[in-house]
Amino acid sequence: MTASLLTNDTRTPPQAAILGGAVLLVGLGAVLLVTRPWHSADVVRGFLFWMAIVGVCFVSWLVAHSLKVAEQWERAVVLRFGAYRGLRGPGYFFIIPIFEYIPYHVDQRIRARQFAAETTLTRDTVPVDVDAIFFYVVWDVEKAVLEVERYEDAILFSAQTALRDIIGKHELAQILQNRKELGQVLQEILEAKTHDWGITIQSVEIRDIKIPKQLEQAMSKEAQAERERRARIILGTAETEISEKFAKAAERYEGNPVALHLRGMNMLFEGLKEKGSMVIVPASALQSMDLGAQMGVVSIAKGQ
Repeated sequence: MTASLLTNDTRTPPQAAILGGAVLLVGLGAVLLVTRPWHSADVVRGFLFWMAIVGVCFVSWLVAHSLKVAEQWERAVVLRFGAYRGLRGPGYFFIIPIFEYIPYHVDQRIRARQFAAETTLTRDTVPVDVDAIFFYVVWDVEKAVLEVERYEDAILFSAQTALRDIIGKHELAQILQNRKELGQVLQEILEAKTHDWGITIQSVEIRDIKIPKQLEQAMSKEAQAERERRARIILGTAETEISEKFAKAAERYEGNPVALHLRGMNMLFEGLKEKGSMVIVPASALQSMDLGAQMGVVSIAKGQ
């Protein structure tokens, strides 16, 4: 039995024992004062004395077992000869022992329950294990107790069935990407069932989705290949953009040899400014940009 639906009719507070003891002491004192058994040896009076003692003890037991208690978040269901008599609590309340009893204490706080769908095939025939959790609250205790047996188990079985049905209607990629939307669909399905039971489903959350190890490795390789493809596409796009820039630069340099000459000198300077660096320049570039004289000048300057 779960904590939210307790079959416990022994919730008798300590004050009940104190109250029963007080009734017993007062009753015994009254019987002794009225009958005075020590002053008479009458058999009838002695019989009445013991009957009175038994009656006082019985009344004391009734008083002690009539006082019950329910916590602030609970409601106690009271039945009389099996018929529903109402709800009691929170706090102290009285029942009639022997005739009335409390079969359930219902917790009205927001509660959570975990459920799972193990080895369920998706629409694309992939076996998955899905763990989820739902939050619910009992807003009508009378309906929750009288309309359904063990309402928490009923919600759990309904949630598992609905989850398996949703998994079978979606592909693995959709389940992995749309957890929140699937949780909302589950909540609507469960809410439609539990509303007549006096229960509201606050939310449903999918916690974890497990797939086979081999499929994980295959998906990892697929993702790696996809990343490499994207990297090559980005690299090709960059090469295309660079070639376009070079083509525009060539158009600028074609009719402006002075600009080309300055660019060659800048490239030579960038290559030689680091110590120990070596720059290899094609002979055609030396002839077109007159870099031979420039390199000779630089070498003479370094020698000096």
